Order: sequence, then structure tokens, then C-alpha cells
Amino acid sequence: MRKSLDLDEEGCYLQASKRECLEECGFNATAKTIFIIHGWTISGIFENWMDKLVSAVMQRESEANVIVVDWVLMAQQLYPDAVNYTNHVGLDIATMLNWLQDELQLRLENVHLIGYSLGAHVAGYAGMYVRGTIGRITGLDPAGPLFEGVEEERRLSPDDADFVDVLHTYTREALGVSIGIQQPIGDIDIYPNGGEVQPGCALGDVLAVAGNFMAVMQCEHERAVHLFVDSLMNREHMSFAFQCTGPERFKKGICLSCRKNRCNNIGYNTRKIRKRRNSKMYLKTRADTPFGGYHYQMKMHVFDRKQSDSADPTFHIKLYGADSDTENLLVDVYDGTIGLNLTNTFLVFTEEDIGDLLKIRLTWEGETDSWSSVWKNLKKSFWTWRAKPPKPVLQVRRIRVKAGETQKKFTFCAQYPEKTEFSPGDTITFVKCRDGWEVKPRKRYKML
Repeated sequence: MRKSLDLDEEGCYLQASKRECLEECGFNATAKTIFIIHGWTISGIFENWMDKLVSAVMQRESEANVIVVDWVLMAQQLYPDAVNYTNHVGLDIATMLNWLQDELQLRLENVHLIGYSLGAHVAGYAGMYVRGTIGRITGLDPAGPLFEGVEEERRLSPDDADFVDVLHTYTREALGVSIGIQQPIGDIDIYPNGGEVQPGCALGDVLAVAGNFMAVMQCEHERAVHLFVDSLMNREHMSFAFQCTGPERFKKGICLSCRKNRCNNIGYNTRKIRKRRNSKMYLKTRADTPFGGYHYQMKMHVFDRKQSDSADPTFHIKLYGADSDTENLLVDVYDGTIGLNLTNTFLVFTEEDIGDLLKIRLTWEGETDSWSSVWKNLKKSFWTWRAKPPKPVLQVRRIRVKAGETQKKFTFCAQYPEKTEFSPGDTITFVKCRDGWEVKPRKRYKML
């Protein structure tokens, strides 16, 4: 049990059935009690993230009993052996909680278990074995190998606490196995960046700093811990996640609604919702702390004006805000093509708060502006037997925008009504306007 923010200072050991430990440690049975549970370790010592998480919890909850579960000797065994020990360690925690209930009338609703990797499943066993129901369990990228697809009694599950929230940051498969569990296993399962590649954890980014491939995996697996620390320390801008059926729909910008509990804060600030299993939620993040950014849904109908079926445009968008402007942002088209004569929905993410959105600039990338566009143009020329294809012309009249963090909706119309058509290399500017498609007609009153 940690007694001081000075993490070099020796902690105080709690031991079930030894009441003198409670007095020596200054255990407060009426305050929150937070257990932090590490995962598998190769080094045999606490990893660096532990100090950061303990410090952040103690700063946020200065009155709480903050307890580190030290099972390093078992956790440094071969992975399958460490997996087998999770049941034993979970039972030990449950035994401690049962004793605290008997000795000090500890209220389990004030108990929060935070488990990383294998530690998340340890927390699940503790919740299963304890007498009563723990208030909350947070799983930080729960381990996948030997837990994926098994029955609920053998892993963390929604039944293990009154509220179970999970952050998934490493769900990519390698050799048929994912380091972090892929399936939803909580009441709320949040997948930052789809639970796939985390910004700042790309091979080049990590090798430049650490110089080894293991660090790449550690970066993504451990990102769940750092997102949680960020949620404790950066309360002025909490990261929002949005409910969606899957990462594909989220990448299309379809899921930015906050109606009926469809959005939530992430990490420590996640709000408990009515018991509803496996609510999958998604968000994009920055590469470093503070991780929170800003999500925008963009809807625009792209009209084909000159049989430009093979246009395959690459769009860039620049947002102008009351406080600042973005750089040119690539419009990320999930399935790779812009639909013509259709309403296209995109997700645009900004790392900074630009304030109220004032203006949008849409650019169609020229045929020689990037290697991607050069290649597209070469392919088109080849299939038309080297004859120069006619210049494609598309039209965008308006762009509808929904800001995920504020839920505000706006419509932007072309600044110059005569300038709505464009071709590769052209730009259209859009400004706020009333949406003629949605404004209800004014009520007409009969003349007397």
C-alpha cells in the first residue's frame, strides 16, 4: 500500500488476518480502495509504467487507499505458467477483500481494480471469488493468448464487477495470436485507433528511440496504461469514445452520436452506464500526451458532371477555426473510393482545438501532387491506350459537419455559388450557411 507520493519511499505491506498492518498503513475503510495489478514480466521487476500510474492515481484520489499487487515472482515465469497463476493471485485478492469486509466493514462498491494485460484477468478472478460485488474493474489491454474465446469463468467478464470497462490497444494478429484480447469482454469496450496501430508506435518511430522490435509491441500494448494515466492527469480535455458496431463504420465517420449513452469518456473518467454488455466504442488519439483530439463527421454529396466515373479523386481538407487553422488533412476514404452521385461520409480528426469551425477549404489533389496521384493517372492512361482521358469535373455544393466533442451541427455552402465545380488541382472554399434541405418552411398564417 502506497503511503507517499515519493515512490522511492518503501510502501507498507498489507497481509490478510494481520490487523496491525491496517493501523500501520493508515488504511481508511470509508475512502476509495484502488488496486493496481501488473501483468506478465520478463525482467522480474516492476515496469516503468507502474510508477507513473501509481503517482497519477494518488494525485487524482489523494484520500484513496492505493494498493499495488506484487505477484512478480509468478508473473516472470513462462507465459503459460504465469497464465495459470492468475487464478491463484485473483483468489488472494478476493481473500484480502473478504477480510477487509469482515474487519473494517469495507464497502465493495468503493473498490476499483485496475489490471494491465494478465493483471486484467487476475482482477476478473478476484471479482468472481470475492464475497459480494466489486464496484469497478478496469482492464488495460487484457492479455489475448490463452484467453481469446474461452468461457467467461476463465477471463475477465462483465459479471466480475458492477461495472467493467476495458481499453484495447493491441488487437492485431501475428501468427494467429493477438497480444491484447480482441473480443469485447466488458460492459464497455473501448478501442482507441481501432485497437490497431497506435500513433507514435509505428516501426520507424519506436526503432529510432528504442532500437528493437520488442519495443514496438510494448509501445502498443502499454499504450492502454498511458491513456489511463492521461485520463487521470488531463481533466481539462477528456477523450471521447463513440459507440459503433465496428472500426470500419467508425473510420467512415458514421458513428459520432452521443444520444442514448452512445459516447463516453475514456480511462478513469468513463461513466458507468445501464448494464449493457459489450458496448464497443472507438476514438482516434494523438501520438503523445495529452492524447485527446477532436472528431468531425463530414458529409458531402459529390456530383459527377462529365462522366467522371474513373476520376478516383484524392481530396484534402483544411479547417479554419476561431482559434487556429489545421494543416491540409488527407480525407481518409475507408474503402478507397469517393462515391459519385452519392453522399459520402468521412471522419476528420484534428489534434488541436481550433475553436468554432468558420470555413472549410476542399482541394482535389492534382495529378502530379503526390506519388499516389501520379500512379493513378498512369494507370488510367494505360487502360485508355495512352490517349489522354478527358478532364474530369465533379461538383460539391455543400458540406455538412457534426463535431463529435460538442455534438454541434453546421452546414457549409460554397463561398461563391458559381464555383462549385472542380477538377484535379482545384480548390473550393465553403462558409457557414443555412441548410435549405433541412430548414422547415415557415408557418403561413391566413389573412383575415
